[in-house]
Amino acid sequence: LLDVAREVNRLTEAARSGVINPADLAGGSITISNIGVIGGTAAMPIINKPEVAIVALGKIQKLPRFDANNNIVSRSILTVSWSGDHRVIDGGTIARFNKLWKQYLEQPQTMLLAMLEL
Repeated sequence: LLDVAREVNRLTEAARSGVINPADLAGGSITISNIGVIGGTAAMPIINKPEVAIVALGKIQKLPRFDANNNIVSRSILTVSWSGDHRVIDGGTIARFNKLWKQYLEQPQTMLLAMLEL
């Protein structure tokens, strides 16, 4: 996980500096598009051929939600939109992955525990 974080940082800096190598952008299987950094809240991402999926992350927003006692409370909400190539991956797989990813974002300790089990 730390190696992935270092590589993401390297690629981010290269892209911001305008010196990213096209080879660094090839050979992936999933694109992560962070539209939230420019204020975007939702998107309909289009898959980059030959990849099998793309996810668009929107801006985190404070929105009203009901708590367990039906009181309106403020919650931080991140909108996530997926597109997948159904010749390779079905929507159920993406939905199950998204549910697990949501759990990891809301409770990072569960991700760390899952990594220890490997």
